[in-house]
Amino acid sequence: MPTNSPQLWLVKSEPDAFSWQDLVDSKGKRTHWDGIRNYQVRNFMRDDIKKGDLLLYYHSNAKPPGVVGIAEVVKESYPDHTQFDPKEKKFDPKSKQDSPTWLMFDLKAKRKLKKFVPLQDLKDNDKLAEMLVVQKGQRLSIQPVEQKDWDEVLRMGGL
Repeated sequence: MPTNSPQLWLVKSEPDAFSWQDLVDSKGKRTHWDGIRNYQVRNFMRDDIKKGDLLLYYHSNAKPPGVVGIAEVVKESYPDHTQFDPKEKKFDPKSKQDSPTWLMFDLKAKRKLKKFVPLQDLKDNDKLAEMLVVQKGQRLSIQPVEQKDWDEVLRMGGL
């Protein structure tokens, strides 16, 4: 069912691969979000993630991991070029130009949180017990976020 409100998401990126600062330093503070090779996340990108949706930018595989900023979707999904290039780490020989398997979208940095919110603080907050990122075994690189959880994370981040 279409909604006028933006949907809310959490996107994970390893800071050694592409940090919040890398996003901020990108031309126009925007870039494409490529390299996704998970069908559930691909389906989010194809079916659910829309221009104007908001994203919690999360540093994963970091010490400590946690939420650092807010980004916005500025272009909806389109074919991920890395799937077609044999020189790319994310090359997929099964994907075809006329029927691409993998997608990407464009995002733009909106605002850095005043205070970094570590994963442990998210886990320690009873109000966030249902948030996907705190669930054991939850490894999706893009996850939907409920409004109540979004609001609590922003409160914790000083916004």
